[in-house]
Amino acid sequence: MVTRLLLRPWARGPAVGPAAPCRPLSAGSRPSQYLQRSLVPTMHYQDSLPRLPIPKLEDTIRRYLNAQKPLLDDSQFRKTEQLCKSFESGIGKELHEQLVAQDKQNKHTSYISGPWFDMYLTARDSIVLNFNPFMAFNPDPKSEYNDQLTRATNLTVSAVRFLKTLRAGLLEPEVFHLNPAKSDTDTFKRLIRFVPSSLSWYGAYLVNAYPLDMSQYFRLFNSTRLPRPSRDELFTDDKARHLLVLRKGHFYVFDVLDQDGNIVSPSEIQAHLKYILSDSSPAPEFPLAYLTSENRDVWAELRQKLVNGGNEETLRKVDSAVFCLCLDDFPIKDLIHLSHSMLHGDGTNRWFDKSFNLVIAEDGTAGVHFEHAWGDGVAVLRFFHEVFKDSTQAPAITPQSQPAKTDSSIAVQKLSFKLSDALKTGISAAKDKFDATVTTLTIDIIRFQRGGKEFLKKQKLSPDSVAQLAFQMAFLRQYGQTVATYESCSTAAFKHGRTETIRPASVFTKRCSEAFVREPSKHSAAELQQMMAECSKYHGRLTKEAAMGETGVGARPWVSLPSALG
Repeated sequence: MVTRLLLRPWARGPAVGPAAPCRPLSAGSRPSQYLQRSLVPTMHYQDSLPRLPIPKLEDTIRRYLNAQKPLLDDSQFRKTEQLCKSFESGIGKELHEQLVAQDKQNKHTSYISGPWFDMYLTARDSIVLNFNPFMAFNPDPKSEYNDQLTRATNLTVSAVRFLKTLRAGLLEPEVFHLNPAKSDTDTFKRLIRFVPSSLSWYGAYLVNAYPLDMSQYFRLFNSTRLPRPSRDELFTDDKARHLLVLRKGHFYVFDVLDQDGNIVSPSEIQAHLKYILSDSSPAPEFPLAYLTSENRDVWAELRQKLVNGGNEETLRKVDSAVFCLCLDDFPIKDLIHLSHSMLHGDGTNRWFDKSFNLVIAEDGTAGVHFEHAWGDGVAVLRFFHEVFKDSTQAPAITPQSQPAKTDSSIAVQKLSFKLSDALKTGISAAKDKFDATVTTLTIDIIRFQRGGKEFLKKQKLSPDSVAQLAFQMAFLRQYGQTVATYESCSTAAFKHGRTETIRPASVFTKRCSEAFVREPSKHSAAELQQMMAECSKYHGRLTKEAAMGETGVGARPWVSLPSALG
């Protein structure tokens, strides 16, 4: 699954942004305010990250033809080769030169960053199902901590601890360690922190460690995608201190940070969430959240009606909230129900435009649903792992903890919106469209328990390559043909990298799939194993090329390579 500013995507202004200085700890800071205290400042490597390379046009075309070969017959492939040759010496060469020239003029970012944001923000389709993905947490290992109120409180506190740790520059930098015995040590960290940021990446590289881009992290919090005609905007207000809570389609806000920037006591957060959970108000007749699932131009027009109708300040509270906590009023039945709930829900209890929604079901099952324009899985996955670890290993409250004796009716504000007839009609239309769309989604699950990644590794096979091969075999068996498939690969090893495309379908996967599906009796087990090994080796090469930004196919929005299939 793993489905974009009022300024351009490489904005440098916000204090919480990628180049932000470390904030000093306040005198009253308690250890529980932070997840960790990194020896190396969070953004220490950011300035010296290498830039995403632009592949040579001839290399891109060669890789493109390799990806086309299993999809075309001989005649189609020869025609595609001719088209590519003409493209390489003609308009392709001209476009490539323009891209290189533009890249030289924008050395503060990557050549892909601007077009990548444009790709997401100009898309007019609903972001539900088409773009927004989710990740589901495992249950808390201590079953009594899976009570909805307990888990909601602990996950909220841990999420705000992550925010404070990030903004204080105390979050460990994201680094890929090839030799952790050398690089992931206190000794190395104490040395590297004294290397200037302009050179620090090179110091890590010398010990086989690869720092990753963290420029997206500041968008995790206080951020929302705003619908606009033709192209949406990303909005961030890092001064806001309140949490947005959705329950039964109702909106609530309360502060989770005090005036000094410290986390409100967990017992107060627990009390406020308990107050919200006790609200017996029926669901609103016209749940506003449906609008965030609409076509973006339709939503932009309706949002302007909301603003004009006197809802601007209320919308600002939604947009600027630290994040959105969604408290569902039903338990999760099974993994299929979990997937539907986290991916789209019923449309009333998610604000799909928020950078992320932290969803907690009645039985404590939890997940993160996130908007995709602002960033990719690397930032969300780090947040996801850190918050789960902190909430389970250092929980803010226990099941026996008592909520603070505080007047939540004053601290918690229930938001109300003034809805005109036109807005009510728009919400009803959005609901009908949402309901019709989600019914077209089928999710099913099969658990294969006869072996997993560890077994495959022992056979010297890449688990990822085997999964991709399985897709090819299944499609061939079901539909009788080999087709192009897409797999994303992070390019976070480069400044402002996003994702690159791996094209897993190859002459190797085609040959192997046909051997297994159409003529298994013609090949010995050893021959079939050898074919799988060839697929694994080639897939590994494709993955490495993509991670190093060498692929070019799929990450070059200016250049659409020709094919005999059109």
